[in-house]
Amino acid sequence: MDPIASAVQALVRARQTGTAAAAVPLPDAAAAYAVQDGVAQGLGWFGDAVPRHWKSGAPSPDALQTHAPLPPPGVWASPADARGRPFRLRGIEAEIALRLGREVDAELAARLEADAASALVDAMCVAIEIVDSRWAEALDAPPLAKLADLQTHGALVLGAWVPFIPRDWAGQVCRVAIGSLPMAEHRGTHSLAHPARVLPAWLRHATRDGRRLPAGTIVTTGTWCGLPLAAAGDHVHVEFPGIGIADVQF
Repeated sequence: MDPIASAVQALVRARQTGTAAAAVPLPDAAAAYAVQDGVAQGLGWFGDAVPRHWKSGAPSPDALQTHAPLPPPGVWASPADARGRPFRLRGIEAEIALRLGREVDAELAARLEADAASALVDAMCVAIEIVDSRWAEALDAPPLAKLADLQTHGALVLGAWVPFIPRDWAGQVCRVAIGSLPMAEHRGTHSLAHPARVLPAWLRHATRDGRRLPAGTIVTTGTWCGLPLAAAGDHVHVEFPGIGIADVQF
């Protein structure tokens, strides 16, 4: 069996049974994205529809940005109740999610420049991405295997939407409270310095096969807090002052 088919089979089985699989080596990013598509098809996540929720980001402005469509059953409104969900890791990423205010096609995405990207967004919200893995190696899995596994996505919690208006992102504060641990505060720690800087690469990726992303499509844009881990029973609270909050109970 070729590596793409092997990885699709392993990830579908892992999601269906709750048992982690050994990571399958993949040759390149194109193969990893093909696995994403194969798993989505195998589990019937989107049917003929365009995915309406995505994650996108990079660890630094010079790093290659990666992307993943997110399964609808794992997108929850805040406050969310994750008790009883079979998470292995419960990694916490405090993020800002953005919502498109207009349709975007491949032609528009191809000519989009970073400075103009913000004009496509009509709203933002605080988000908690729960990081999890279907690979037995978890966070130590090879990078391409993690990309194939939706970049270790577990679930997405979305807070209340507010208008997307100019902000001092370098001075933006993010506060994260996990269980009984002291609240951690971060300031200006987005890896790209501005959440909307994920938009050009993400939109070109998401429309690469001729799909049109409708208005209302949502992308979450990368962590402000690193990847602290929660435990079963923990309550997680994330706050971006001036934007909003999000909560999840494990």
